[in-house]
Amino acid sequence: PGIACTVLVADCLPVLFAAPGGRGVAAAHAGWRGLAGGVLEATVASLTRASGCAAGELHAWLGACIGPRAFEVGDDVLQGFGVSASAPGPHFAPGLQAGKWWADLPALARARLNAAGVHRLSGGHWCTVEDRSRFFSFRRDRITGRMAASVWIHPDARHQAPSSPSPRGRGLG
Repeated sequence: PGIACTVLVADCLPVLFAAPGGRGVAAAHAGWRGLAGGVLEATVASLTRASGCAAGELHAWLGACIGPRAFEVGDDVLQGFGVSASAPGPHFAPGLQAGKWWADLPALARARLNAAGVHRLSGGHWCTVEDRSRFFSFRRDRITGRMAASVWIHPDARHQAPSSPSPRGRGLG
């Protein structure tokens, strides 16, 4: 209780987790490589093991990241998620150039979390590239700071009803 679990991001997706009853929290840095590599599934497994709950009891909050209208990727990203240009699936749309695709990180994260048994999801609606006044973006600015996403157990949490993680404060831009 009272110690923040924090992840730093610029355009990657921060994902914060809370177990019921103040039994545990976790934070994951989910860029496309991390998502494809199973960072969310590993975080869910670790948190459920440490807090003694099922994945379906967790709450997850998705922070600001590069959005689906700004994240143009190559075939290597499709391959990382086990899809191909001929059948890219619902989380990729054709890009502006041949061999390029628009990737939806929050949608990819939601799909992976749902498959891992986490269904209490919120957030994931802010684009770091498009909202210059609120967020840093490496893709947009090339030289940038980082944003911190933090989650913690309130000292009185074990005596309160569980609630979803929610954003506090604003990104700096």
